[in-house]
Amino acid sequence: MPLTQQNNQEKQLLHKLRPSRIVLPVLLGLSVVGFMFWRSYQPGDLAPLAHAKLHWLLLMLAVLVARDAGYVYRIRHIAERELTWRASLDVIMLWEFASCVLPSAAGGTSVAPFILNKEGISLGKSLAYVMVTALLDNLYYVITVPLVVLLAGNALYPHEVLQGGLITTLRVAFVFSYISVTVYAGLMLYALFINPLAVKRLLVRLFSLRGLRRWRAKAYQHGNEMVWASAQLRGNGARYWLRAALSTAFVWTARYAVIGCIIAAFIDVSAGEFALIFGRNLTYKVILLIAITPGGAGIAEGAFPTFFGKFIGTPTMTNFIVLLYRIVTYYLYLVLGAIFLPRWITRIFGHPEPAASQPA
Repeated sequence: MPLTQQNNQEKQLLHKLRPSRIVLPVLLGLSVVGFMFWRSYQPGDLAPLAHAKLHWLLLMLAVLVARDAGYVYRIRHIAERELTWRASLDVIMLWEFASCVLPSAAGGTSVAPFILNKEGISLGKSLAYVMVTALLDNLYYVITVPLVVLLAGNALYPHEVLQGGLITTLRVAFVFSYISVTVYAGLMLYALFINPLAVKRLLVRLFSLRGLRRWRAKAYQHGNEMVWASAQLRGNGARYWLRAALSTAFVWTARYAVIGCIIAAFIDVSAGEFALIFGRNLTYKVILLIAITPGGAGIAEGAFPTFFGKFIGTPTMTNFIVLLYRIVTYYLYLVLGAIFLPRWITRIFGHPEPAASQPA
């Protein structure tokens, strides 16, 4: 890649991640929560706060710390220990920050290869390692959904709030999402381990069809990335893949358990209800996947009561738990990213990047 083009890409990516970008998602999210509080507040609805269960709050914090530690361990292991622990922590914090300030469809995965490359890992390996994380994340979803559907059935859908056509729409979106992720995961498995050139040709032909041609160049690039990644990953043994898979299962299980821990801290929930809350995260995720706002800001807050309100009770208490949930899983990482990014830029480039201080 020409040096000028590479420098331009670096500037564009750093511009996307400038700390000032936290303003819009914070305003969106807090505005939605504020409106929901204004519309639903009733005196006495927050009484459960006086009986908060400290052990559940501590467990929530432990789950959050364990999840992030799992992410740090996973990226260092997948990168074959080419990253130090310090670099691994920076990568994860910046990856989370990118997921918070970019639309959900793009997420942190779009900038992760750049971050890894700047940590001294070759571009080919950086792309390969990011593809491994994406593949494992998708496989976790593919494996978990049938288990949850088998155990929860129709209870996965919020029939108590949505009726008729809306439930049907959600069900169709959930099934479509699952099929799409399964097909994509299957293609990635085939490309990475069997025949990457065949998948590359398939992508190029598919996106040469009328109506899809505008994305042909990106499909060609993605096909090339799969070929490079396959070349980098050949030869990794079973121990490598086992540890990567187990750490992926750990971090995603922890991620989905956070909502249950928060609700249980204020509301009595049975083991069955806790498991159902975990399962509803999978249908809730469909809404976040199609969100066009940075990190799903505003949409995630607005959709939360639909999926989890039945376990909490009053709308006011539900809105409080929405706010707490987004603070510990979203706004916290906006703040951490705004702290880690300038330090990372100084460590990597040797001086603060001017784009980081530009206004939104």
